[in-house]
Amino acid sequence: MVDSVIYHYPPELLNLLIDTIPLLCRSKKDVLTFFDGAGVNSQFTDDLDQVVNEEPKKINKYQIVRTVLTRLNEKGDLALEQRREIIKRVTQFESFSSCWPDDQLKAKGLVAEIRQIVNIKDSFTKMNLEREQEKRRYQEEYQKKQQEIEKYRNELLAIKKDLYSLFKQGEVNPWERGKQLEAILNRLFKLSEISIRESITVKGDEKEGIVEQIDGVIEIDGDLYLVEIKWWKEPLGVGDVSQHLVRIFNRGHARGIFISSSGYTDAAIKSCKESLTKTTVFLCDLQEIILILEKERNIKDFFIKKRDAAIIDKNPFFVSS
Repeated sequence: MVDSVIYHYPPELLNLLIDTIPLLCRSKKDVLTFFDGAGVNSQFTDDLDQVVNEEPKKINKYQIVRTVLTRLNEKGDLALEQRREIIKRVTQFESFSSCWPDDQLKAKGLVAEIRQIVNIKDSFTKMNLEREQEKRRYQEEYQKKQQEIEKYRNELLAIKKDLYSLFKQGEVNPWERGKQLEAILNRLFKLSEISIRESITVKGDEKEGIVEQIDGVIEIDGDLYLVEIKWWKEPLGVGDVSQHLVRIFNRGHARGIFISSSGYTDAAIKSCKESLTKTTVFLCDLQEIILILEKERNIKDFFIKKRDAAIIDKNPFFVSS
């Protein structure tokens, strides 16, 4: 019944126990037996037992109880188990027939009062434990969140480093650098919790060979977007975007994203705008993505703003501030 840890008997409880235990025991020997049954070490009772045996009139039951409980209280944690067991035995006392008839009613009232105090203390103890558990849980969640933030920033830093290194490579095959950029951006998509499917190669029969090469497919709010990534010196023209638009149109409800390191011609932007009557496509400049990395913003939110501008404003090349 008593689960709370009582480190010391407070004065109110100590006095109640001193008043109660003598009523539960008919004789002085019974009082000593009560303490012995509660696991109280003989070092606390030997001298009292000697007095009871040799000079019984020198001490009464109340003095025995007060002396033993005071000694236990002074021992602090060393007598913790004994103090808890004494409380347990008193609060679980049921058969008051062992008391003197004149003491039974008073004993019942005192035991009930002790039970009430113990229950209140148990409630406060449980409340404190719950507060501590909640505090510990909050600290663990906070620490976990901080670790996740640190992990995110470290991964983001690695992506930025690898992306910036592409600008230092000098003369590199545009296709090869485009593939490197594709791999880096796929890491960024994953970090931003965008579901991705990396590059897709569509093959025909032996004579046709490779029919299509799609840089990647990502999912945003349940819609699939075919992604085309280009790292060229010149802005992408109509012919450059048209090939990817055809791939998108041939896939029913698919949508499209262009990412270019060199921008787009006005004609290419116009061509994409006209395509908005059939599906959703939008254009991104690599510098926009670099800015997102610098400001540690979420690229998914960036794509959603682009998508909304394409759908609502018929603007495939919306540039957010």
